[in-house]
Amino acid sequence: MEREMELSVYEKSSYPSRPDVMRFDKIVRFLTIGPVKAGWMTKDRGLWTVTEEGLRAYKQFPDPVQLAQEASRLYHTWKRNQPDEPSMEEADETPGPKATLEQAEEQAWTEIESHLNRMNPYDFQDMVAGLLRGMKYYVSWVAPLGADKGVDIIAHIDPLGVQRGRIKVQVKRRADKIAVGEIRSFMALLWEDDVGIFVTTSGFTTEAEREARGQEKRRLMLLDARRLLTLWIEHYGMIPDQQRRLLPLRAIYYLDPDENVSDEE
Repeated sequence: MEREMELSVYEKSSYPSRPDVMRFDKIVRFLTIGPVKAGWMTKDRGLWTVTEEGLRAYKQFPDPVQLAQEASRLYHTWKRNQPDEPSMEEADETPGPKATLEQAEEQAWTEIESHLNRMNPYDFQDMVAGLLRGMKYYVSWVAPLGADKGVDIIAHIDPLGVQRGRIKVQVKRRADKIAVGEIRSFMALLWEDDVGIFVTTSGFTTEAEREARGQEKRRLMLLDARRLLTLWIEHYGMIPDQQRRLLPLRAIYYLDPDENVSDEE
């Protein structure tokens, strides 16, 4: 947005108490409160996504002023059911704990994503195997250097692998999205009782996701970098040290203005 818009002198200026923070960034975050509460957009670690409701509203209200007014109306409808929430009128766009937390999450994700994209493909493969071990699956095979014929990891739900239902994993660390043809090629390697997991740092095309969802006979899960990180955080303490060092994380705690826990609770 900063590159596409011509900013005013005020928007380019910084806060007296935070000379390192440009006003424009905080103003934009402040103005997203209404659309988020209206259900028009979501935020996840720096990824701002327009929802189906948001797309419909964008078509219904082509005039920017009307669009903003409708977002404000829906926000106030939401606010009436949240009596303890400070209103937008009581707040301003200056930096605060919530904005700091949002920025910290975005910055952390940017650094993690860059780290994954720089990682050696075989280290990334080993990292995924470590995650499976942390989730209490038994990894029986990890592809060595060279051609893997489409399967990078094989795991089981029991130590000896005698129970039916192998887990076959294909791992791709690259920049472009996985296309539907690659999904179909991987599914051809899945037997009747197999579970397939396709892991990539780049994401999947819409057609590839549709192909995976439409399967009735084969069980297939798609993991992009964001879903992979969620699982990594959830099982971090159980991942073997050798693999955990491939993506080491440290939790940092921020004040949460929305968390009001009484002594009784």
